[in-house]
Amino acid sequence: MALRLSRLRKVHQPLSIFSVAPHSQNPNPNPFNPLPISLTHPKTLETLLFSSSNPRIASPPHRRILDWFVSNISIASISSSSRSTKEEVDKERSGDPKDFSSSSWIDLYLPKATRPYAMLARLDKPIGTWLLAWPCMWSITMAASPGQIPDLKMLALFGCGAVLLRGAGCTVNDLLDRDIDVKVERTKCRPVASGTLTPFQGISFLGCQLLLGLGILLQLNNYSRILGASSLLLVFSYPLMKRLTFWPQAYLGLTFNWGALLGWAAVKESLDPTIILPLYAAGVFWTLVYDTIYAHQDIEDDLKVGVKSTALRFGSLTKNWISGFGIACIGSLALSGLNAELAWPYYPFLMAAAGQLGWQIWNVDLSNRADCNRKFVSNKWFGAFVFSGILFGRLAS
Repeated sequence: MALRLSRLRKVHQPLSIFSVAPHSQNPNPNPFNPLPISLTHPKTLETLLFSSSNPRIASPPHRRILDWFVSNISIASISSSSRSTKEEVDKERSGDPKDFSSSSWIDLYLPKATRPYAMLARLDKPIGTWLLAWPCMWSITMAASPGQIPDLKMLALFGCGAVLLRGAGCTVNDLLDRDIDVKVERTKCRPVASGTLTPFQGISFLGCQLLLGLGILLQLNNYSRILGASSLLLVFSYPLMKRLTFWPQAYLGLTFNWGALLGWAAVKESLDPTIILPLYAAGVFWTLVYDTIYAHQDIEDDLKVGVKSTALRFGSLTKNWISGFGIACIGSLALSGLNAELAWPYYPFLMAAAGQLGWQIWNVDLSNRADCNRKFVSNKWFGAFVFSGILFGRLAS
């Protein structure tokens, strides 16, 4: 019997799984963590347990001990990381934006000194730029001559302008909301709220963004310059709306869809109300859908800090409200296309866009932050469907 136990100890000593020493002798506070980090991975343990070629594991006594170990000790208790492998996998699958935002391309490729400014402009989250750019692209394409592709120079200018204006809006928002952001879990790590950048640095960066934006605006006609400059009033006042009204999402719609007016004016040097006003209204209704879904991520924090949103205003009736906004959005797009005399290809794409919007509204779990974020991000495809419909409808007209 003594010989058998001696052999058992010799067999298991190299694995170091069961060599549990008192804390005074083992500096590791977790007695079950003398393993190398690679052995704490589930795949490694699976290979260890089920490898028939390993004579140490194949012997019945050792096999029983390992089976007991894996069935009674969770992977989390033997992991040397601060977060278990299972938790990481679950959070990665859930798409929680809070847990993996630090591993963006900004951290990988930009110099360290520029990273806070890139984060301030939300360059790591391009969905905001897409949502700002699509109404511009719709309008420019709708303003093209029948049978012609849209003005590529204008598309490029407005694409760059969307990046700059969206970044400027985020900078203004973070400067004005730094006292609120620090109290909200999702926003407390933003550069200004966290103290990575000072307010003066934020204001200086805002000046650079606006100066570059002015360079783009000066390349447009005079009508467009005046119209574009007037949008700055909306950009600077939007962050204050959540303190004043339960409808900041509607105000964001007026701001984010200004490009529907500006794009047409940049091509035509005028506005056609019968085409552009329904297009602008469609964008506002669309914003009310996606930003209300987005606001449900912060509904608990908003209650705590005392700011307002349509998510709080609608409460349990949110899906009813955003369904109505979705119907109004599609109806307005159909009216704009009809008045612009777009050809039949526009309407199948519009139906596809309606399906995408309906899918969001029907399937979103408003109590799940990760799902709200996924549905919000999916709106880039809605914009793409509408743009494709306008493009092919104009080419075929």
